[in-house]
Amino acid sequence: MKKIIAIFGICSLIFACTSSEKSESTEDTSTVAVAAPVDTTSTAATASVGSAKGEQLISGSDCLTCHKVDAKLVGPSYIDVANKYAATDANIEMLAGKVIKGGSGSWGEIPMAPHPAISTDDAKEMIKYILSLKTN
Repeated sequence: MKKIIAIFGICSLIFACTSSEKSESTEDTSTVAVAAPVDTTSTAATASVGSAKGEQLISGSDCLTCHKVDAKLVGPSYIDVANKYAATDANIEMLAGKVIKGGSGSWGEIPMAPHPAISTDDAKEMIKYILSLKTN
């Protein structure tokens, strides 16, 4: 019985996270997944302030289907992501890659759907906004 419930739950999540990609909207969509922390010993510039453009891109995408600013849904909350990763160029680049290519394993077993239609620059703006939410 537990296996049936688990399979049903996973199928529901996959459907919920991928169904909006079929829309004919011209807006980019994304969901953020994260990987292991990147070495931050480089002299990469930090994103100390949030990106208003990133916030707009997130609200116009399907991100909020699986993520919330302050609470875990299917994926981690944006605050949890911000508290785990420093706002370095290396981390912004790595996390933007996860938005575009998808990923799994860093926050549980449910994979994040890839969003290849999102440009690297837009994905970076989204990540800058998320990392600006750091609380600790």
